[in-house]
Amino acid sequence: MTDKAEDIARLLAPTVTSLGLELLGIEYLPASGGALVRLYIDVPQAEASERNVGIEDCESVSREVSAQLDVEDPITGNYTLEVSSPGIDRPLFGAAQFARFIGESAKVTLKLPQDGRRRLQGAILRVEGETIVFAVDNTEFTVDAGNIDKARLVPDWIALGLAPAVDNSGRDARPGKQKKASGRKPAAQPSTNKSSTNQAAPKPSDAE
Repeated sequence: MTDKAEDIARLLAPTVTSLGLELLGIEYLPASGGALVRLYIDVPQAEASERNVGIEDCESVSREVSAQLDVEDPITGNYTLEVSSPGIDRPLFGAAQFARFIGESAKVTLKLPQDGRRRLQGAILRVEGETIVFAVDNTEFTVDAGNIDKARLVPDWIALGLAPAVDNSGRDARPGKQKKASGRKPAAQPSTNKSSTNQAAPKPSDAE
């Protein structure tokens, strides 16, 4: 997060907590027409297995936070407030949040270049204080949490069942799927063409 986002997060975190939710972090995106303030909220970790953030949660946080921002007035000029759940590709703010997802992959943008790069993607190996260690290109890559501008988890679409696992030959490697792929069942697809040609059959009967 930027310094401005961190200041706003410190201001609003107690309000979000009072609603039984957790403020993960804030994105503050200034623009000529007005800034965008995006809050990411989640249920406390202890309740994560019991419920998810709903629309009602986002609406209640938006109401309370809007009122607080009107009173405190930490943002100069116009701004748009958005309140969002983290989603599958959840953003990560701070070392403690990285520690919750050790073993998963993350995509990171750095504030200042490190070892010639500002962007990296790799598995989160471990967290040591405010230092996060990633596996990047089969090498450990150590980053200070303070130098991270943006970070998001990279979803495992295959594990989520939203993308097919494939072997080296490009066939679906999921259990029970290989036979279907290797048996070239798609060759039997002309049955769909049959139905389309059969649809033309009623016309001769109409002529009679």
